[in-house]
Amino acid sequence: MSLKVKVCGMKYADNIEAVGALMPDYMGFIFFPSSPRFVGMDFHIPAGLPRQAGRVGVFVNEQTEAIIQLARQHQLTHIQLHGTESVAECKMLRNLGYSVIKAFAIHPDFDFNNLRSYSEAVDFFLFDSPSQNHGGSGKVFSWALLSNYKLEVPFFLSGGLSSEIVRTHALPQHPQFFALDVNSGVEDSPGIKNVNKVMDFLQTVKSISS
Repeated sequence: MSLKVKVCGMKYADNIEAVGALMPDYMGFIFFPSSPRFVGMDFHIPAGLPRQAGRVGVFVNEQTEAIIQLARQHQLTHIQLHGTESVAECKMLRNLGYSVIKAFAIHPDFDFNNLRSYSEAVDFFLFDSPSQNHGGSGKVFSWALLSNYKLEVPFFLSGGLSSEIVRTHALPQHPQFFALDVNSGVEDSPGIKNVNKVMDFLQTVKSISS
């Protein structure tokens, strides 16, 4: 199976439409005010965004009611949780019909056994590099740590990805490796994606994983 690609940290309407025209599998919108890629209070997803792209809302320790309101307002298909959200909250959102992605920052002492309680409450995990802003660090964590992941839930790989990294590093050979999540590695500045870099990233991933 070919790896999927999520382009995260989208912010501006024209840029969203330009990247959307390249047909990534998912596009991510950050609803976390402390992030430099926070979409802002007056944000709307442009009508020109193709419906084939999954619409992923990224939240960090947000009130559940606010997540639901924003998910309905923006017609999100996926909810990505980057904080200390509980298993019960994940289940609630999933029961409302959203695909839930629970993110975890991976470090040498990370215990993958802590994910077991989430395995029936989420559709995907996302493994990222540790950062104060809960993502967008531009740093790659040691993918060798993923050999310790033994659950059946598929995962997104994030953290410092770029076309160069994908071309020069052997991607994890893991049965649950589902998608790559790229953010800062295809940007001109926070929230503004370089369309040519995104195109190159998509083509690189396709050539390697197909």
